[in-house]
Amino acid sequence: MIDYIALIDKYYASQPELRHVLVTHSRQVADRALRIVDAHPEWLNASGGSPAVDRTFVEEAAMLHDIGIIFCDAPKIYCFGPHKYIEHGFLGAELLRREGLPKHALVAERHTGTGITIEQVEREELPIPERDYCPQSLEEKIICYADKFYSKSHLGEEVSLDKIKYNIWKYGHEAFVRWQALEALCK
Repeated sequence: MIDYIALIDKYYASQPELRHVLVTHSRQVADRALRIVDAHPEWLNASGGSPAVDRTFVEEAAMLHDIGIIFCDAPKIYCFGPHKYIEHGFLGAELLRREGLPKHALVAERHTGTGITIEQVEREELPIPERDYCPQSLEEKIICYADKFYSKSHLGEEVSLDKIKYNIWKYGHEAFVRWQALEALCK
């Protein structure tokens, strides 16, 4: 098991307000993701080609999925970096790769919204490399789903399903279909 708090402190110790936002939000996401895993014992005891979930990895990756917010400009949550917020997943993934955590990096890279397709990157001219950023592994999908229930700007509050669906629908039919698949998986 990695010491995710030590890793967060390596980058966030000098910014206590932002660290509080990151750790509080990430703990909420991790706790929900772990409840989802615990509700599916078949994922932990997978055999015969069934997908297996590493519970320890889910906790670590959920705690680190937003580590890239420090590089972004979002003053409401104490982020004063030079990059657009949409870049936080990609930038966090780069940081995690430098730290020797390539699997954790994929979670950071693929958790935004219900995932970002290469077509969306091109169509919206997003400031991230042109590739697919949709969750692939079961762990990535669980964390992506759990993340939607908690906002960094309203710590401690849970976002209702209706509000989540409304927020996702704003990004179009494809995003909403991906949400429905995540919701069906994580019930």
